[in-house]
Amino acid sequence: MTALALIPARGGSKGIPRKNLLPVGGRPLMTWTIAQALDAGEDVIVAVSTEDAEIAEVARAHGARVIDRPVELAADTAPTEPTILHAMDVIEAEGVELDAVLLLQATSPVRKPDTIRRALAQFRAGTADCLVGVVPNSPFYWHLPEGVGESARADYDVTARPRRQELTPHQMHYFENGSLYVTAPHIYRTCKNRIGGRVDLFVLDEMEGVDIDTLTDVAAAESMLARMGWRTS
Repeated sequence: MTALALIPARGGSKGIPRKNLLPVGGRPLMTWTIAQALDAGEDVIVAVSTEDAEIAEVARAHGARVIDRPVELAADTAPTEPTILHAMDVIEAEGVELDAVLLLQATSPVRKPDTIRRALAQFRAGTADCLVGVVPNSPFYWHLPEGVGESARADYDVTARPRRQELTPHQMHYFENGSLYVTAPHIYRTCKNRIGGRVDLFVLDEMEGVDIDTLTDVAAAESMLARMGWRTS
């Protein structure tokens, strides 16, 4: 069995220019995800899909294979799934039979050292067609009033509010933070989507929920990486 761990990393970025190469903890942002994927096992092909020469050079230097992404798949409005399918075509054309495709977002660099390995093991041991990486949240959510004179609406029973430490896993809400997805190849082929068929959740640690959207997120990511035992400068 062989899994493809693909890290999409285009050169353009509207929020933070050149975000995939942004220094985080003394190294380019995307290289955290490369290192974590390389630790997932010898049966995992770790690849970066990019149209950018500098990103390609950094990816190779840190041990990832580079898949040259067509320019039309690197536009601001281009969805991720065609990039995944292009990478699958490249790998499978070499005679590799894939049993799983991991989509790893470089902008979510905080993962435990064994997170990717455990996610792949859960997928292979189960019957789900895809796993969605999620972060647990309390169920204490509210909705704005739908009209004038209407009341705000809670997602929980306000007359029997539980204490947080008493919440069961099924009472929690789970936020899809984009860190990782594990999907059967046939789902990408038939649904053209990372999510399809029977879906299961891979529950990440709350600390793994850091996503770098702005420069203020960098310090939080560096702190969490250090707490998880990753070496930062």
